[in-house]
Parts: sequence; C-alpha cells; structure tokens
Amino acid sequence: MISGSTKGKVLFVRRAYIPDHLQPDPARRGRWPFTVPCVTQLADEALDFRRPVTFLMGDNGSGKSTLVEAIAEGFKLDPHGGRASRKMARPEPITTELGKVLRLDTTAAGSKMLGGPRLKKKGFFLRAETAFSMTENLGGVAGYWDEDTSTMSHGEGFVTMIQAMMNAPGFYVMDEPGAALSFSSCLHLVSVLHQLGRSGAQIVCATHSPILAATPGADVVEVGPWGFRRVAWEDLDLVDHWARFLKSPQAYLRHVIEPDDAAEDSSAHR
Repeated sequence: MISGSTKGKVLFVRRAYIPDHLQPDPARRGRWPFTVPCVTQLADEALDFRRPVTFLMGDNGSGKSTLVEAIAEGFKLDPHGGRASRKMARPEPITTELGKVLRLDTTAAGSKMLGGPRLKKKGFFLRAETAFSMTENLGGVAGYWDEDTSTMSHGEGFVTMIQAMMNAPGFYVMDEPGAALSFSSCLHLVSVLHQLGRSGAQIVCATHSPILAATPGADVVEVGPWGFRRVAWEDLDLVDHWARFLKSPQAYLRHVIEPDDAAEDSSAHR
C-alpha cells in the first residue's frame, strides 16, 4: 500500500480507494478495468497522496489514464475533461467503470470545497483527447480564458488553458498534458506545476514525460504489470530508457528497423 505522512502539506485529497460495500464481486474482478494490475491493487489497498504534486508514470495500457479519469470523477470533475463548477450539458453525467466505485478520502479543505457553492469549486480535468476541442471552442467564453486559442498552435493553446484554469488553490487532474508540448513548453509547465503546488493547489498527473516528472518535490508513482509503486525519478524505467536511447539510438532502433533499411538511411544522411 502506498501511504505516507501529509503533515505540513496542503492537500484536498488524501486517498483514492474502493470501499468494502462497492468492491467488485468475483465475476466483475475478471473483467476490465479490474483486471488491470494497478486497478486490482487499488481495489485491494488504496492509493494515498503524500505531496501536492503527484505523477503517475507508465507505458501505454498500464492503466494510469484509467486511474486519473476515476480520480477526476471522484472530485466531481467531468471525466471527459472540464472544470468542477461547469454544469453538465448532458442530462446524466458520464460515468467510468472505475469511477462508479472509486471514492476519495478528502481533507477538511477538500470537503469544504466539494460541499460549497458550485461556482466556488476550483478544479479542472485536462485530458489530451479533449483539450484540443476546448482550445478551439472555449477561448473568450465567460469563465474560461480571454485569448483566442483557436488561432494558436496546439501546444500554445494547452499552455494558455493551463495557466487560465489552474491559477488558484484547487484540485487539478491532468492526463498526458505533455503530449502536445515541445521541450521548452514542458519546462514551462514544470514551473507552473511547481508554483501551483507551493501555492496550495494539488495536482495528480498521468504522463509519459520524464521532464514533467522531474518537477521538484513531486511524488512519482510508477504504474505497470506489478500494479503501482512509489519510486525516485532517477529510478524510473522511462528515465533509464530515454537516457540509454539518447546515448545510443541504434541500440534500440536495431530491434525495430531492418538492417538494410538502417544502413540505407545512414548513408542518405552522410
């Protein structure tokens, strides 16, 4: 079980868990998403939050996006992406399979925010799949941002949206925010996340980016076939693979490119 002290830290959510009365029965345990190792571990234990900024790191299919969707939903954020104070346009909220049973153990600050007036709720779920639509359609809309992000690049729109919607203490969930960002934009986002964490916000972010995961003071949870485990940044498999690849690309490329193709490409770049 991942746990730890939160003394001295500003948090809204202490823990994500499945209560006893909502535990999946044996038949459901044999179906997705409860067959995903990190979800299985969550059902058996819990995922505790220690620090204001938490990163979930893992390969495609590891389940990290499944986790953050349900966590967002647990804080009454639209799992398709959006802010806590937005009224649902749909007659019934979209509910994920894990979101139906996952619950959040909130701090006093988190309970106060969730129980307060709708417009006082500060939270936002940014997910890569729907963020582009937001940047295309919400620029200039009251309650969002003034800039016309439809005229910006994908990455510029992302950064503008993040700065506008995550600008005060609140609970923020992010799924692959680095997907649209350049190296320099990722560094800028590190600065934003670091300052947010220090200002009293809490962020839970799923990402492939070793740059984002290097945010000072962040907690890093690695997700994979083992379930989930807390690790140091330098011990992440992803960091190790990137370091090895940048040092010797051919050590990896030789496994995915035919030798004749590799030799031809090499000669063409001389």
